Amino acid sequence: MPAWTMILLGGAFHVALAIFHLLFWRLFDWQRDLAKLRFVNRQVMQILNLCLTFVFAAVAWLSFAHPAELLTTPLGRTLLLLIAAFWLLRAAYQVIFFGLRNAVSATFLIGALAGSALYAVPWLLTRGG
Repeated sequence: MPAWTMILLGGAFHVALAIFHLLFWRLFDWQRDLAKLRFVNRQVMQILNLCLTFVFAAVAWLSFAHPAELLTTPLGRTLLLLIAAFWLLRAAYQVIFFGLRNAVSATFLIGALAGSALYAVPWLLTRGG
């Protein structure tokens, strides 16, 4: 698969995650569950989720608008590596915090590893250039 195709797929991956994170309030009944937290923790959870949603949208935009620059410039290649590292860390955190006791946890682990591969492989393919 061409490197630019993987980056475009990575953009779609990040759009899906941004949408997923915007649905957290409904999917996880955050109105009820977050009410159990102290005010500061409740607000921090929501702020972190919204900021992460923005990061996913920004990575999607970079992937769709600038795949050539991501593949051919030093800054772009650094971003590819950092995005891949983000998802590799997310995969590790999945195992550390949730374990692999159920199919949902294993699915999130596979998703994070896929997210890493969508950016690590193009970085590896362009190492010489």
